[in-house]
Amino acid sequence: MRAIVLAFLLCSCTVAWRPAEDFAPVTVHAGKFDIATYQKNTDPRAPVHIYIEGDGHAFDAYGAPTGDPTPRGTMMRDLAMRDAGPNVVYMARPCQFIMSEKCDEKYWTDGRFAPTVINSVAAAVTQVAGGRPIVMIGYSGGAMVSGLIIKRNPSLPVKKWITIAGVLNHEDWTEYFGDAPLRQSLDLKRLPDVRALHYVGAADDIVPMELSQKWIGDNDKIIVVPNADHDDFTDLYIDFE
Repeated sequence: MRAIVLAFLLCSCTVAWRPAEDFAPVTVHAGKFDIATYQKNTDPRAPVHIYIEGDGHAFDAYGAPTGDPTPRGTMMRDLAMRDAGPNVVYMARPCQFIMSEKCDEKYWTDGRFAPTVINSVAAAVTQVAGGRPIVMIGYSGGAMVSGLIIKRNPSLPVKKWITIAGVLNHEDWTEYFGDAPLRQSLDLKRLPDVRALHYVGAADDIVPMELSQKWIGDNDKIIVVPNADHDDFTDLYIDFE
């Protein structure tokens, strides 16, 4: 346990980064994987905001799978650290920050949304929520993960689902770019029937607005962030109500 947490804290990230003082690193043992989190818990009765990380550094500049999907950027961690809510959790994806013998590149490539991945993150979400109402915030591929968790776990007390530059149908997404389909991954097809808000970057060329509009359908649930590209939502004001 100590070795895992230490590896998490001293990960080989390319950016020097420190959490806010009221957040603590916690390794969550969940299903097949150990999940890296940062947690702030100050009110046992209030909802918990859970931020699900994107795909991270899954591929290199040449499109080849990397040996470590730990994200190079800190945007999602920064958004979580700025959250003034009493209970906030930043949650990495399997094999980000914490590598183990169970980590195989399929879990951040073709099988990034495989049942094993979704079940593990769902178990981590259930543990950190501890029965409290949940606001789930998913970024990029983390939007798919969070949506699949909500659909497959209807008993979770999800108060609201928020996505940021979210991939919400990977079959459409890979077809749009002419990429190989994610054959080992689950897909949403239909979005969860919960209160939702979707933030879309006007300049996002990774998840283009036309795809987001197709997937979401209801323009009242879409907020277009001017000038934001896929990795630039750092100053986003999130409506949690």
